[in-house]
Amino acid sequence: MNRKLYALCGADRSRPFSPHVWKTALSLAHKGLDYETLPVGFTEIPTIENGATKMVPLLRDGDTLISDSFDIAVYLEKTYPDRPSLFGGPGGQAMARFIESWSQLTLHTALVKVVVLDIHDRLAPVDQAYFRSSREARFGTTLEAVVEKNAQAELAAFAARLEPIRATLKRQPFIGGETPLFSDYILFGPLQWARITSPMAILAAGDPVTDWFERCLDLYDGIGRSVTAA
Repeated sequence: MNRKLYALCGADRSRPFSPHVWKTALSLAHKGLDYETLPVGFTEIPTIENGATKMVPLLRDGDTLISDSFDIAVYLEKTYPDRPSLFGGPGGQAMARFIESWSQLTLHTALVKVVVLDIHDRLAPVDQAYFRSSREARFGTTLEAVVEKNAQAELAAFAARLEPIRATLKRQPFIGGETPLFSDYILFGPLQWARITSPMAILAAGDPVTDWFERCLDLYDGIGRSVTAA
């Protein structure tokens, strides 16, 4: 197999957790493309493919290397146009850009304050040292203080943050309509990130968003369930 996906993992190499890697994993499955997952820790990323990237996902497709989950999706769309579309046309691609920005600014920033210590605790020791120093510099305080100060408030407010998605999913099964598109995978990523790294209950039973997330976990022979919840 000449298609390889480098995926961020913790001490347990069988549990990739990056939200961005999960976007790419579902994109590849959407296109029906086989690939090999190569797990890497935070401190290994600069060494892969001769220093080709500072972040994952990184996809090798034959002689081509692509990083960034959105750039990978665009590449797959252009390279494999005969396979199911990830965007449903240029308008869908433009809309996915908006959804990605909204997700990063709204969902990721909330969830990181809930799961950051859980992520740390699941890393190998060498990665724990890197993760703690880099994230504590970013937050300006300890990981423990981030969670103690913010986690409960962010969880309490999280359902309201999902209201735009909830309103859409009351009318249709996926963000993409009757079937999923890359926009669904963008939103799936951070929720899967939280599911894999933290035992905290992020979604409530009976919520249309919860039902949608369960449908996404079942996609493509249950690829999302291939890694169990924390």
